[in-house]
Amino acid sequence: MKVSDLMDKYGLTLYSGESGLGKEISGGYVSDLLSDVMGNASENEVWITLQTHQNVMAIASLKDLAAVILVKGFEPDPEMLEHSNEEGIPVLGTSWGTFEMAGKIYAELNR
Repeated sequence: MKVSDLMDKYGLTLYSGESGLGKEISGGYVSDLLSDVMGNASENEVWITLQTHQNVMAIASLKDLAAVILVKGFEPDPEMLEHSNEEGIPVLGTSWGTFEMAGKIYAELNR
């Protein structure tokens, strides 16, 4: 599944990083602790978080993640948007909570 497919299927908001919408998603990772993501997330996963600052994009780039999904209606800081566009890593948003979004992605990838 591509990031664009996930976005379209679940009506996610695209905030930035449009050039990365064609990336393939291999899985997902849920955490709000940056060091946890840095140590445990894998390439091409989607990171689900409520963190909205530029350091999120530094970790997403380091781990070569497919996208970042902000939950609960959180919106990215301007610096996060800038880094997302520079790195080509989409930042998406939803009003759903973390549990709901993770469940949807898990079900989708395990069909």
